[in-house]
Amino acid sequence: MSHSRKSLQERIEKTKSVLKEDLNTVRAGRANPALLDKVSVEYYGTPTPLKNLSQISVPEPRMLMVTPFDPKSLGDIERAINMANIGVTPSNDGKNIRLEIPQLTEERRKELTKTTKKMGEDAKVAVRNLRRESNDALKKAQKAKEITEDDLKEEMEEVQKEIDKAIKEIDEMVAAKDKEIMEV
Repeated sequence: MSHSRKSLQERIEKTKSVLKEDLNTVRAGRANPALLDKVSVEYYGTPTPLKNLSQISVPEPRMLMVTPFDPKSLGDIERAINMANIGVTPSNDGKNIRLEIPQLTEERRKELTKTTKKMGEDAKVAVRNLRRESNDALKKAQKAKEITEDDLKEEMEEVQKEIDKAIKEIDEMVAAKDKEIMEV
């Protein structure tokens, strides 16, 4: 496998990994600790990821529980969750913060699937841009006589196979998230 194809695969993986992170932040009807992945807490003047300051557990299918390692940070954590605007209001019992994940309305589910489809489309556009960059590099190499015309054709077909596979995987990731969102 050529260096450029290996690089293409790495960049496709990165694109899919970003999509996965984005999809994880979309709240479905059940509790998922990934919902809090992007929450950052001002801790002694430093923005710190919530998961570095607390244990996040799922005591019930529709509840997240945040237990701070440092009890003094409870108020800061609660503020950060409120400011993160994840659509769930935290309740604080003095030791833990509970997040009751409300059932989604049909309308909200449809909105969320629009959001996930947009995320999927953005990822597909990124992958198609990678195809164009790869093909441009291959054409340049052929022009510079580094590869033959047959090599060019063969490499471009391989690039297309990688892109087709990536787009199929992106569609599957979005479909799986939509199924989770539509689950009542």
